[in-house]
Amino acid sequence: MRYISTRGSAPTLDFRDVTLAGLAKDGGLYLPESWPSFSAAQIAAMQGLSYVETAVAVMLPFVEGTLSEDDLRTLCTQAYGRFAHAAVVPLAQLDERNWLLELFYGPTLAFKDVALQLLGLLFERFLTGSTQQVTVVGATSGDTGSAAIDALAGRAGVDVFMLHPKGRVSDVQRRQMTTVIAPNIHNIALEDASFDDAQALVKAMFNDPAFSGKFALSAVNSINWARLMAQIVYYFYAAVRLGAPERPVAFSVPTGNFGDVFAGYVAAKMGLPVAKLIVATNVNDILHRALSAGDYSQGTVVPTPSPSMDIQVSSNFERLLFDLGGRDGHALADQMRGFETSKAMRLTNAQREGAAALFASDRIDLDDMALAMRWACEASGQVIDPHTAIGLAAARRADLPADVPIVTLATAHPAKFRDAVERATGQRPVLPARMGDLFEREERYASLPGTFEAVTAYIAERASAR
Repeated sequence: MRYISTRGSAPTLDFRDVTLAGLAKDGGLYLPESWPSFSAAQIAAMQGLSYVETAVAVMLPFVEGTLSEDDLRTLCTQAYGRFAHAAVVPLAQLDERNWLLELFYGPTLAFKDVALQLLGLLFERFLTGSTQQVTVVGATSGDTGSAAIDALAGRAGVDVFMLHPKGRVSDVQRRQMTTVIAPNIHNIALEDASFDDAQALVKAMFNDPAFSGKFALSAVNSINWARLMAQIVYYFYAAVRLGAPERPVAFSVPTGNFGDVFAGYVAAKMGLPVAKLIVATNVNDILHRALSAGDYSQGTVVPTPSPSMDIQVSSNFERLLFDLGGRDGHALADQMRGFETSKAMRLTNAQREGAAALFASDRIDLDDMALAMRWACEASGQVIDPHTAIGLAAARRADLPADVPIVTLATAHPAKFRDAVERATGQRPVLPARMGDLFEREERYASLPGTFEAVTAYIAERASAR
């Protein structure tokens, strides 16, 4: 399997190199040259498989030429052995058609663990025996940071610099990052900044030859293909338990950076019968506007109780636009350069029509988010976090046939957002016992201005050069 950039000018890479590279040298994002395809019989054969064996079956085509089936199985067994539920990502039924796919049983209580526990092991494997020192630079709206830090803390060959917008993540999210005291972990709180600002800084570092030339930069954000690859698995795992391939299944995905829902798109391209992918946004609704009206124009980020979705530039949307636009990297590069200059873009007819075939979208405000949290609690005894509630609200008003099950991705444990959950439901969720002392742990992080100069100077003083 070989990987190409969405912008058409970067070198083609194998799976090892694409994992360590993160962002392509031309500023684009990597994708496989072609999508693997599974027959109905191959999908049916996944029924009854464990999560590890499902992961091996789904991911094996993507790692061809780099990892053997036994290698992949060993890595998946180790990655998912740390999850607190035997099913890894169990399904919970809410009513006759609505289900939750609970993705928060990993060590940091969020769906990012599903991918990042594996990514940490991939980094370690690919760097073992090498003199290469990788500098991981990431931006987080809350959950990626803690999941990446847990996966990479103490690992040889990797320095981690994680940027988060100061005061715009929950107290639990912040402490999960800043209380990991390891010599290779560096947390940076950006003052007066949004996640979009942090994400823009990360991309600028990759695209600045003077800086990127000094360090072997890599990424753990969902711009890293290996992240998305691991997330494809749970779409297959859930769908076959609800009748696939004999019947289609819909998924409602609380969405900010478009990575999680793009993994669902890839699953559909591989042959999984996906009835619809519902893109659920909060009031930061650039993706809803793009999918419903073709208007991909950047607004001002509004802080909300669902901070992981407080995003106005969705990096992974570029991958969808590339695939729907005939995989013309040079045309997409021109389109994205126009967006980066004007902060506005119209989708082409081909992109709009291609998206409409599989995607629906909805914008969920604070009242509807709270109502969804209350309904889940009262109707089925399920306490859910604000992000999951946005997905559930969109699922419950989706216009789909009555016999199509809808799976809402439950992306975080409710205890990560205790205040918002308590306001909506009257219940204050408790952290699991393994994290019960979180608020007694020492914190360590640097507060910096959100400027390229300040952040790169900080990293340059602490990172290992090539």
